[in-house]
Amino acid sequence: MRWILFFGALIGTSICGREKFFGDQVFRINARNGDEISKLSQLVNSDNFKLNVWQSPSTFGRPVDVLVPSVSLQLVKSFLASQGLNYSVTIEDLQIYREMDSIAADFPDLASRVRIGHSFENRPLYVLKFSTREGERRPAIWLNAGIHSREWISQATAIWTARKIVSDYQKDPAITSILERMDIFLLPVANPDGYVYAQTKNRFWRKTRSLNPGSPCIGTDANRNWNASFAGKGASDNPCSEVYHGPHPNSEVEVKSVVDFIQKHGNFKCFIDLHSYSQLLLYPYGYMVKKAPDADELDVVAKRAAKTLASLSGTEYQVGPTATTIYPASGSSPDWAYDNGIKYAFTFELRDTGHYGFLLPASQIIPTAEETWLGLRTIMEHVRDHLY
Repeated sequence: MRWILFFGALIGTSICGREKFFGDQVFRINARNGDEISKLSQLVNSDNFKLNVWQSPSTFGRPVDVLVPSVSLQLVKSFLASQGLNYSVTIEDLQIYREMDSIAADFPDLASRVRIGHSFENRPLYVLKFSTREGERRPAIWLNAGIHSREWISQATAIWTARKIVSDYQKDPAITSILERMDIFLLPVANPDGYVYAQTKNRFWRKTRSLNPGSPCIGTDANRNWNASFAGKGASDNPCSEVYHGPHPNSEVEVKSVVDFIQKHGNFKCFIDLHSYSQLLLYPYGYMVKKAPDADELDVVAKRAAKTLASLSGTEYQVGPTATTIYPASGSSPDWAYDNGIKYAFTFELRDTGHYGFLLPASQIIPTAEETWLGLRTIMEHVRDHLY
C-alpha cells in the first residue's frame, strides 16, 4: 500500500541514508544574474546540505525549487542570506502537508483538510475531517497529537491513524459504523513551531515558540495553557520552566485555535490527546484529586481500551485519573474538554516506559500505532453507543 511506503519514508532511513521526519521545506530561489547562478550552483552541489533539487539552476530569471531537509534549514537560510540570494518558502512542511493532501485527494467523499488557524510563527494548523455527511454538524470526536513537540511518536501515530481511518472505512464494521453516526477531526501536529524546532535545533524541545516579554526564555507549555484551573498545581509561572503556563488561559494561538473551533462547532462528544511516554491511559482530573462525576464510566472505558490495546503485542497500560496516576497537571486539554461538556476525555501516553523515552526507535513506530488504534477504536465505539 502506498501509505506504508510513505510512512517508511517518514520514519525510516531513506535511500540517502538520513531519517526523514516532518519539517522538510521547499525553497524557491531566484537568481538574478550569472554571479548568483554560480553561488546557487555551489549550494545545490554541496553534499553537506543533503538537498534535493527539483528544478536545477540554468539561466537567471527562472526560479530554482529545492527540497531542504529539516536538519539543514538554518544552514541553508544562513548561506542564502550571506550570499544575498532571494528565496521564498513554497511548502512549509513537505511530509505532513503532502500526506494530508494525499488523504483528502484519495478519499474526497470521506476526508477533507480544514485550516483552523495558525501557529505563533504563522505555520498553518490543519485538521483532517472524516465525515460521511457533508454540511451537517454531527456529533464529533477530536483527536489531538504533538502538543508537546519532542513526543514524535504521537505525531507519527496520528498520521498513521489518519490513513487507517480512510483505508478501513467500509471494510471494518466498527469504524464504518462510527463514521455513519459521527465525524472525526484529527490534528496531527498541534504545536508545529515546536516540532520544527525539535527537528532542527533541540531534539527535546517541549513548548511552543512564543515570546515571553521581559524574559529571555521562549515558549509556553501548551498543555498547561487551557482554561482548566489555569495556573494551578503542576504548572509554573516561570517562563523558563518546561511547564510554564503562559500569561493567561489560551494565550498560545495554537491552543486558542482549537478552543475556538471546538466551541463554535458545539457538538463534540469525545476529546483524545496523544502524548508520550509512559504507557498510560488517563482521564480527568489532572488539576485535583477529587473524583470526576463520570470517573466510574471513564475508568471502565479506559480499562477496556487498554485491554484491547494489549491484545496485539502485550503492551501494558496503566489506567486512572491524571492527578493520582501520573502527577498533578492544571491547564490541560482533556480537563478543559471535560469541564466544557465533553464527557469522554482521555490522554494516551504512548510507548515506552522509559528505556528509550522520547527517542523511541523507528522500528517501534508502526507497532505503537497499530496497538494504539485498537485502544482508540474501543473508545470511539463506546462513544458511538453512548451519545448524550
